[in-house]
Amino acid sequence: MAHAGVPQSDGDVERLLKDYQTTQEQMRMVAMQHEQLQAQKLEMERAKEELDKASGRVYFSVGGVIVETTKEKALTDINERHSLTEARLQSINKQYADVKAREKQLNEELMKLYKQGQA
Repeated sequence: MAHAGVPQSDGDVERLLKDYQTTQEQMRMVAMQHEQLQAQKLEMERAKEELDKASGRVYFSVGGVIVETTKEKALTDINERHSLTEARLQSINKQYADVKAREKQLNEELMKLYKQGQA
């Protein structure tokens, strides 16, 4: 008797396992992107703290070149990049939740197959 949504052939099982492995890899990649964005966010927060303390000349790195700028322009740039990073983090968090839900679904399907094989 076939169960709805449960693969019945060896090919279906192989595809399910491959999907599960692919989903786990996606989770790792999304987690790495999240870490990188968190590090960028922290770096910008530190830069903003230092800039808040700064007096006198302010220099900013642009594409490997260091240029003099105003404190206000530097703060504006940091705030814009911080906002962009925050938006990207929200997107990555949603993406991770979606991939995690898919991984959980595939895991449950694999466990059903395993239990059926044990019977």
